[in-house]
Amino acid sequence: MKQLPLALFLSALLLPLTAHSLTLEEGLKLVTESGRDVRIAESDADAARASVSLARSPWLPFVDIYGRETWLRYQPEAKTPFGSMPTSQDQFTTYGIRATQLLYDFGKTSSNINAARYSLKSREIETGRQKNVAALDFIICYLDLLESEKLLKVATEEVTRYEAHRKDAESRFKAGVVTKNEVLQSEVTLADSRQRLLTADNLRSLRASKINSLLLKPLNEPVLAEEMKTSPAADLTLDEAWSSAEADSTRLREMDMAISAKEEVVRSAQAEYLPTFYVSGGYENLENKYQVHQDNWSAIAGVNINLFSGGASSSKTGLAKAELRSLKLSREKLLDNIRLEIKSAYLDLKSSAQKIEVARTAITQAEENLRLQQLRYKEGAGTTTEVLDAVTLLTTTESNSWKSLYGFKRAEATFLNAAAKDLVGMYGK
Repeated sequence: MKQLPLALFLSALLLPLTAHSLTLEEGLKLVTESGRDVRIAESDADAARASVSLARSPWLPFVDIYGRETWLRYQPEAKTPFGSMPTSQDQFTTYGIRATQLLYDFGKTSSNINAARYSLKSREIETGRQKNVAALDFIICYLDLLESEKLLKVATEEVTRYEAHRKDAESRFKAGVVTKNEVLQSEVTLADSRQRLLTADNLRSLRASKINSLLLKPLNEPVLAEEMKTSPAADLTLDEAWSSAEADSTRLREMDMAISAKEEVVRSAQAEYLPTFYVSGGYENLENKYQVHQDNWSAIAGVNINLFSGGASSSKTGLAKAELRSLKLSREKLLDNIRLEIKSAYLDLKSSAQKIEVARTAITQAEENLRLQQLRYKEGAGTTTEVLDAVTLLTTTESNSWKSLYGFKRAEATFLNAAAKDLVGMYGK
């Protein structure tokens, strides 16, 4: 157990030799170009693109080639004054080709095409949103890793301070100045500190694995995160952030596309009550020796009118209108939620900035307190408990300082994302 801090110190020295060095900019590029969530969104966009082609298909000719063989139980015959006369063979082959072209359907097909196009735009916007979400997730995980490295260093320094005090206590015990109880107290506190050091090391390892997961690398691959070079100044006011989100929020733009698509669906459903005009033509060959013309060409111009469909058309229209109302109400709710998210992130950012200043002041005071308590202990005016409490206080203030710093940076990224800012452009430069 005595060699634990030394082992961790040596592993920290060897880590840069075995781990792959990673910058925030490099990581952002990887997760936004090849991350799983981004690729899923891109696949959804490809599916929406295929839906546009599907919606456009009614404007193109439908061409069928067919063939069939017919067997009749009785040979068809016609009655005449001179007896029955065959009119067809009891077995014959028929084949042909037919093409049908839609001419006009009062906007039903064009509305379906427009709805599919709006859905495609929504999927493309979603792809952009997923890139920002992936960027935010990576930034948070990257900051978590940097924070865990600093906390690991703090835990190592705490063990070192407790070890130094234990040596002082042992020296004073051998000199007969203090009792054995003070040595035992320092040893127990040191053992507890080493446990916290192991916990800090495990936390750092887990957060490194999260980075590897986002980068699609083996989870146990060592990672050496470089300190952030870029820290965008989140100097937006609350009103500016609200305006920015209302203008550029991908979630609002997605909702707008969904509303436009549903409006087209309503128009398409209403068009089912109107006529559909079409033309059709083809060629057919009937291999029957009783037919004067076994092959023939045909041309048809027709109109279909939906008089009654069992209530399906009215139900489709009512359903689409209800969904449209729901989407419009959902947009209003979404806008309020976005404003609340921005305000929460804004307040968190301001609070985090204030915590940094408080923590910095506390560190200076805790360092001076430890120095005085150690001096008093060496002079015989202080106790072991006072020194141990001073070490604990300094460790707590140092940990709080690092947590405040990286908490501020996480709050900054969250606020910028809520305000619909491009995180890749701001952090990936």
